[in-house]
Amino acid sequence: MLPKQRHVLAVFPHPDDETFGKAGTVAMYTKAGTPVTLICGTLGQMGRNMGKPFFATREKLPMIRKKELEDACEILGIKDLRLLGLRDKTVEFEDPEVLADRIGEVIAEVRPSMILTYYPKHGVHPDHDALSAATVRAVARLPEDERPEIWGSAVTKNARAVLGEPDIVIDVREVMDIKLAAMRAHRSQSEAMMKNMEAEAASSEAAKKAIEERLGTEVYWIYRG
Repeated sequence: MLPKQRHVLAVFPHPDDETFGKAGTVAMYTKAGTPVTLICGTLGQMGRNMGKPFFATREKLPMIRKKELEDACEILGIKDLRLLGLRDKTVEFEDPEVLADRIGEVIAEVRPSMILTYYPKHGVHPDHDALSAATVRAVARLPEDERPEIWGSAVTKNARAVLGEPDIVIDVREVMDIKLAAMRAHRSQSEAMMKNMEAEAASSEAAKKAIEERLGTEVYWIYRG
């Protein structure tokens, strides 16, 4: 069952982070009438994927990814998108206090009851870990009784060994069509993956079922410091 929230704030560094592994959760909240605000740190300008076949260039990639993000937000029902304008793959070098200031400004404005972000040190990518750490820093500045709950997406291979089983497990199959549409919206990054996944699903009923089960569940760990 989806825990009720007053307002969800998602904080991620790249276009598509809000979708891969979280689109179902976001869609279920917006469908339930819960407002979702998304802070996106960069435009993913250093991404290596350019579409399959290639349709992007290094110069055009930021604008392509910005449009893909806007399209995904529309599909997911996100009506409030904030862009921090940071440089892709350099977030770890930003002043963490300044990052926390910027995230804190949005927290003060929208007063979320829950924040979605990567679980610090379990985001795999340095940008993921840097922005989630700044998010935790911003929340820690608040009085204890005013702090929103932080749901961390942990994508390291040893996440369960270190953190235990996830605190939140959400069955998102009822919004699978929305989730897949959001994934396809990030065409420059997802096109090859989607083609491979479709080919795998077509190879056998067992493979199709495994993919449906994998996509149909999204998990989070509550950050407790």
